[in-house]
Amino acid sequence: MSTPEDASRVYRRYLSAVLLHGHAGARACEMGATDLYALNILELSGAMTPGELGARTGLTTGPTTRLIDRLEQAGYVRRVPSPEDRRKVIVEPIGKPAGLDEVLAPARRKVGEIIGGYSPEERRVLFDYFARAALAYQEAAEELNAS
Repeated sequence: MSTPEDASRVYRRYLSAVLLHGHAGARACEMGATDLYALNILELSGAMTPGELGARTGLTTGPTTRLIDRLEQAGYVRRVPSPEDRRKVIVEPIGKPAGLDEVLAPARRKVGEIIGGYSPEERRVLFDYFARAALAYQEAAEELNAS
């Protein structure tokens, strides 16, 4: 990489590959990419209101309701009353596609081998980047959604 433009292309190629893999993984589990993404959000963040899930997935109210309906029908989530306000509903993750770990295993293994080739200090830098970049992307998405 000799120029910032080259670095940008490499990074964009990386992001495209991650998205492509997410779509392929979802298809292999007979799901839509947004459905699998929503399950990942719930697994990482825990139960949340439909509004919070909609905000995190970038969906409006109608599509969020249909998303939750699909996930509930497939046995991956359930709606429960909020303990703070029984008028509100919370979406809880209760399962995941049976073959998901097998579908994702090859990429996880390959990326694990790549990361394993770095020194402990380099891995600390990588994981610091992952954490900080995830937050930067989440904040940027919130800004875009607010405008």
